[in-house]
Amino acid sequence: MSASKRDELVQKALASFYKGGFHAIGMDRLAKETGVSKTAIYKHFRTKEELILATLRLRDEQFRNWLRRRIEALAAEPEGQLLAIFDALEEWFEEAGFRSCMFIKASSEYQDSSHPIHATAAEHKRLLSIYFAEIAQKTNAQDPEGLARQLLIVKEGAIVLAHLHEHKQVAADARTVAKNIVDTALADI
Repeated sequence: MSASKRDELVQKALASFYKGGFHAIGMDRLAKETGVSKTAIYKHFRTKEELILATLRLRDEQFRNWLRRRIEALAAEPEGQLLAIFDALEEWFEEAGFRSCMFIKASSEYQDSSHPIHATAAEHKRLLSIYFAEIAQKTNAQDPEGLARQLLIVKEGAIVLAHLHEHKQVAADARTVAKNIVDTALADI
């Protein structure tokens, strides 16, 4: 299997795992949904978990790049960018295929914090927090890391609730909470 075929497999596997979950999608079903034989899958990935890790790395790259682009397109100033996080989330929630966060799912299905899949999910969230802190530093907030953590908490809660309930109200409510947090953090300046 060529590198491009491998990349195509990872992309198709990502879609299958995102839609159906990690434990629920067995190798037979994965082969059927991706159109790649189990033999071909195992030529590049010794285990299903190795393939899951590859899909998580791809999703991390895709999601963080998308989020950064959307935030920067939605707001020019750092304070506005902190709120644009939630405008971007609303766009994501409105996508027809929205099924919550792949990393929340991964950490739920692989609950041992020392497991590589759980650790990869945690790393994704850590990298988002760093990005939010970078934006917060540009606002001159006294505690940009604390502000970033608070916004990440609101973001993660919004994702879960958008999956469970009416996403439009969740996104609007999350943005309101985020605005209160940002206003409070910047009032101390």
